[in-house]
Amino acid sequence: MTTLNILLQAAPEASMAVAKAGAVIGAGLAAMGAGIGIGRIGGSALESIARQPEAKGDIVSNMILAAALVEGVALGAVALGFIVGL
Repeated sequence: MTTLNILLQAAPEASMAVAKAGAVIGAGLAAMGAGIGIGRIGGSALESIARQPEAKGDIVSNMILAAALVEGVALGAVALGFIVGL
């Protein structure tokens, strides 16, 4: 019976530790995903500019807009992960 009491008392602390670890891992994955996404956006933009140099202005403006949206979502995910992790 005492072993069960000890386990039941330790359960909330262990679950909070797992929740914090999950939040930090989620924040890291969000940052990695944003880095990969922005890299692909930049690479595709460079490829498009190489194919059609006359459309450089439109391509660059669309690239910046898409990168900002990806970065905004990633920033929100990282902030949420750190808030949950605290």
